[in-house]
This record gives sequence, C-alpha cells and structure tokens, in this order.
Amino acid sequence: MATVISIVLIIAALFMIVSVLMQSSEEGGISAITGQSNSYLSKSKAKTFEAKLALCTKIAAAVFVVLSLLMLVVK
Repeated sequence: MATVISIVLIIAALFMIVSVLMQSSEEGGISAITGQSNSYLSKSKAKTFEAKLALCTKIAAAVFVVLSLLMLVVK
C-alpha cells in the first residue's frame, strides 16, 4: 500500500512541477495585489490554456498534500 501511494505521490509531484514551469509569468507584479491589474476582468479567462493549466496545478497540489498526509498515516 505504501509503495503505491509513494509512486502516485511522485507522479503528482512531477506533474505539479511541470505544470508550474509551463505557466507564463505574471507581468502585473505588485500591481495585481493592489487591484491595478485588469487581468481578472476578462470574461473568457476560465477558458484559456493558462486557466486550465492553473486549475491542473491546483488539483495536483491538492492531490500531493492529501497523499503526503496519507503517507504519514500509513507509515
């Protein structure tokens, strides 16, 4: 059981690394925090490749955290 969880954990970690590296950098910098950036006002933002990649990153991070906690319980 621990071996299977370890393998899936490694795959999730690699997927998360690749998805983060594929994302483009935000040019807004600190202006995105203060609300001066208008990138969030786009109505079709959820349909772009960038948004799908960000969603995949969030899912991979959640899977990674859950599997890491599960490894603590199993071992």
